Amino acid sequence: MDVLVLIGRILFAALFLGSAVGHLTRTTYMAGYAASRGVPASTPATVGSGLLILAGGLSVLLGVWADLGALLLAVFLVPTALLMHAFWTETDPQARQMEQIHFQKDLALAGASLMLLAFFAYAGSDLGLTVTGPLFDLG
Repeated sequence: MDVLVLIGRILFAALFLGSAVGHLTRTTYMAGYAASRGVPASTPATVGSGLLILAGGLSVLLGVWADLGALLLAVFLVPTALLMHAFWTETDPQARQMEQIHFQKDLALAGASLMLLAFFAYAGSDLGLTVTGPLFDLG
């Protein structure tokens, strides 16, 4: 089971690490998009969110307080769904559909992150192939 969990952690974290690189290397472009969606202080928000998902993604990937990392990812995903993908404000049907897909994807990933939080916190030190045990104790 440990190997399957490790493979899952790698696949899950890859999405966030790639996104973090984008936030931190293409900050001007991404901040411009965030500003167009009404995000205040879009440049600091882009850098901050990039650092947040970098920390969360690395935590899950490496198994260093992976429960905390999963929580950080959920903290990123829920506001992102609401602020960046407010499909209910779109008037163009195609744009509305695309934003709804992104909204639902972010909420599904937030749900998966919360399940990972519970899994890592519950399994605790019994879960192999991690650097540390969990920060939280839900067992």
